[in-house]
Amino acid sequence: MFSAMRLHGVCRAMRFRHFRSRSVSSTSPNLTFVPACLPPHPMEVEELQRFVSNSKRLFVMTGAGISTESGIPDYRSEGVGLYARTDRQPIQHAEFVRSAAARQRYWARNFVGWPQFSSHQPNTAHLVLRDWEKLGKLHWLVTQNVDALHTKAGSQRLTELHGCTHRVFCLACGDQILRSELQEHFEALNPTWKAEAFGVAPDGDVFLTDEQVHNFQVPACRKCGGILKPDVTFFGDTVSREKVNFVHERLAESDSMLVAGSSMQVYSGYRFALAAREKQLPIAVLNIGPTRVDHFASLKLNSRCGELLPLIVACDPTS
Repeated sequence: MFSAMRLHGVCRAMRFRHFRSRSVSSTSPNLTFVPACLPPHPMEVEELQRFVSNSKRLFVMTGAGISTESGIPDYRSEGVGLYARTDRQPIQHAEFVRSAAARQRYWARNFVGWPQFSSHQPNTAHLVLRDWEKLGKLHWLVTQNVDALHTKAGSQRLTELHGCTHRVFCLACGDQILRSELQEHFEALNPTWKAEAFGVAPDGDVFLTDEQVHNFQVPACRKCGGILKPDVTFFGDTVSREKVNFVHERLAESDSMLVAGSSMQVYSGYRFALAAREKQLPIAVLNIGPTRVDHFASLKLNSRCGELLPLIVACDPTS
């Protein structure tokens, strides 16, 4: 199973060994992009504790809401998400593939945003899920995020459903490089180019004007001269059938599902909640604000992931 795990796009151990070799300490949460909410009620803590205690092979799906406490903005959070702050939309897959100007704009903005985005660290919620895995409580973790924070935290039983921005590949030949390596290529091609962002967006994007990106140079694939693209599923693209099947297999091995920090508005993740319902698995949802799963979830909790999850005691289910 673990050879399959590596195949299906989880952050590869060899590519990210520098993340796992260093310890990650818990720091105070960055609440800039976290919607306001009340502290967890003792009853909510008790309900989630009961849910986790009854789970022997927990399937967890996380979304952008788990990473907002690390200072990364999301799209849909009320008042603080991208859609609430601006009228900007994320790049579409078809636009990136067909338009050189769109790729120039994307990569210029990503180049400016990368130093800050790549420096974000896991928060308490990421570390709790890592510990649940070590205890044998968490059977499989699926994240819709592309920020590598679960990998930085040390999670290994992990599938990155939408890929990871820390990898880049060629659309023509498939050659892969690290995003950090591409940053060096950008710097070499644009030694005098400078731009100051006037806002931050999800997934390492920042706000720049068309005039600012006009002279930015984008490298081609070092092997074949093809188009370089981050190893992520852009809006308008689909997750591979192979990866979807792999996640369905992990869900079939599980006895319960926890959704943490996701409104589940995107079907690529929502389909697994539907599958869990069909299998009659109990589903708990931990998210600030409504989700697409609320009407059939066994438990809905409106709290910060990093505030509620550390209060839960997860014992080894075999002990």
